[in-house]
Amino acid sequence: MKIASWNVNSLNVRMPHLEQWLSSASPDVVGLQETKLADDRFPDTALAAMGYRSVFCGQKTYNGVAILSRTPATDVQFGIPGFEDEQKRVIAATVGDTRIVNLYVVNGQSVGSDKYAYKLRWLEAVHGWLEAERQLHPRLVVLGDFNIAPDDRDVHDPVVWNDEHILTSAAERAALRRLLMLGLHDGFRLHNEEAGEFSWWDYRQAAFRRNMGLRIDLTLVSDALRPLCRAAGIDRETRTWERPSDHAPAWVELD
Repeated sequence: MKIASWNVNSLNVRMPHLEQWLSSASPDVVGLQETKLADDRFPDTALAAMGYRSVFCGQKTYNGVAILSRTPATDVQFGIPGFEDEQKRVIAATVGDTRIVNLYVVNGQSVGSDKYAYKLRWLEAVHGWLEAERQLHPRLVVLGDFNIAPDDRDVHDPVVWNDEHILTSAAERAALRRLLMLGLHDGFRLHNEEAGEFSWWDYRQAAFRRNMGLRIDLTLVSDALRPLCRAAGIDRETRTWERPSDHAPAWVELD
């Protein structure tokens, strides 16, 4: 079972890329972030023609999440239970016997800002929810654009991306570690220890060509799935395509 995460940064723009990648990569489940589409504009019919059923939660211009799967998803959840939020950033569903939680984590703007404080509150709410989800669903995959680089191997320049910088600050990384302590494991790191493998590159400063990136798109697997995780990677080729998303798909394969 191949499960992937991709921040497409506007599905309206990137739909041809998604179709191309689905045809070549053949994932069984995909979590999308930043679809930036109201629900009545989601390309459900086109994706069904490719063999994927969709559940989605979107809004115009900003945010938006979806889960695509070869078999229909059940028990769909929109948003974080008990956390009031107008932003469409969370969707969860069960595919077969595996629970998929798809997160588009708040960026946070800058350390100390109101948006940063909102990010930390949001992550705390996610922690409480996932603590309950793991009890209900031993086979759990939490994926998405986390807007947090886990450690210094996941940034192109640790001097710049330090514990006082957004996406790498001490509080953000501590919040991510708390999620992992629930019994979640970074699928990529189960198979790759090397530094310099990224999933996001800024559009500016020729960042992709210079490999000035961050690994902020994660696929986390539960304790029960850890021994079944046979491979993981990042499909950076998509970043070379014309008018690409600034993110590349991250994926895991499970037995």
